[in-house]
Amino acid sequence: MRHPPENHSLFRCDPIDNIVAEVHLAKLDEKYMIEEANEDPSKLNTTHHTNHPEIQTSNHDKKMELKPLPPHLKYSYLDEAQKLPVIIAKELTPQQEEKLLDVLRKNKRAIRWSLADLVGISPQVCEHRIFLEEGARPVRQPQRRLNPTILEVVKKEVTRLLEADIIYPISDSEWVSPVQVVPKKSGVTTIKNESGELIATRVQNSWRVCIDYRRLNAATRKDHFPLPFIDQMLDRLAGKSYY
Repeated sequence: MRHPPENHSLFRCDPIDNIVAEVHLAKLDEKYMIEEANEDPSKLNTTHHTNHPEIQTSNHDKKMELKPLPPHLKYSYLDEAQKLPVIIAKELTPQQEEKLLDVLRKNKRAIRWSLADLVGISPQVCEHRIFLEEGARPVRQPQRRLNPTILEVVKKEVTRLLEADIIYPISDSEWVSPVQVVPKKSGVTTIKNESGELIATRVQNSWRVCIDYRRLNAATRKDHFPLPFIDQMLDRLAGKSYY
């Protein structure tokens, strides 16, 4: 019987350096993207999909409805067309008011006059990911049939979410869940029952559009480390001067 030859040559395959380099480059790209967005928020990419249709944001051509102010406050404008109002103190002198407006004009990008002007967070910086259980299979459920009234409610809600850039159209999703519309009750009034007695009743004046995610939730990996309770947060903050 022969012994195996003693060959002390070193053979190795080390992919760690390549992986570290890829992650490092990705982090640098993300860092530069955040810095560029902080310098100019208009350059921030807020789209979620390459085929996402561009939503036209509202401009300031429409005259804003100004609410009445207390006696010690007044409205002033950052532009000559009086479309960018700000609230300042009425006791300021003309020199102080001009200095304040000059500072506000230089930092006009930090002020938003409508919800459409708010700059969103790029999904490349903050994106929610759903982790599925091992071996989970995608489920495509058929949509439930809706009557014309409820169908119109769903269309209006979907259109509103599309215009607000909260959702985007996708035709190749592996998961499809049915839409559920439930009555939204708000406010309490009194009505007479069959006996003529006044009873308190909630008024149903709107609808809430929901998605039935029960099949998706059943396949989702459970998070065993949820948000802490309020008493745990208070214990951690006890004795701290700031947080």
